Amino acid sequence: MAKLVFGMNQSLDGYVDHLKMETGPALFRHWTEHVRDLAGSVYGRRMYEIMRYWDEDDPEWDAARRDFAAAWRSQPKWVVSRSLKSVGPNATLVEHGLEAVVRGLKARLVGEIAVAGPDLARTLTDLGLVDEYRLYFHPVVLGQGTPFFAGARPPLRLVASDQVGEDTIRLTYVPA
Repeated sequence: MAKLVFGMNQSLDGYVDHLKMETGPALFRHWTEHVRDLAGSVYGRRMYEIMRYWDEDDPEWDAARRDFAAAWRSQPKWVVSRSLKSVGPNATLVEHGLEAVVRGLKARLVGEIAVAGPDLARTLTDLGLVDEYRLYFHPVVLGQGTPFFAGARPPLRLVASDQVGEDTIRLTYVPA
């Protein structure tokens, strides 16, 4: 049975914005390895549209970016959206029946399935489907933006803390 994990980079004040937080080489490698090891990912529409950047090669990419793109392209993706009419390679559009689809993925797959996007994570949290939360804190304060927890923070229990990369601390929680 697969485990559903929600994890994202965030500021010290709890906001997620990949454009405003630098990812150093070690953390970038960490994310590449993480993506490579996933059984798949469930994306909300907005996060999927951001990540589609990795579908097309950019001649300016270095080896690390090409490696990440290859890992991202190879993983199965399920995209939750009522407005999209189609999705890219290696992706399946989920327009209805989110709970049944995710329960089916958890039962069928082995390993970890990533949840991508705070709004989707809130919905899956409310359904009791998220098994683990990984908060990657960066030493920045944004003061505004999209919060990691789109709704009320669920009751959580800390199970691990570790440094990832040059200046990022990962806190790992499970539902209490």
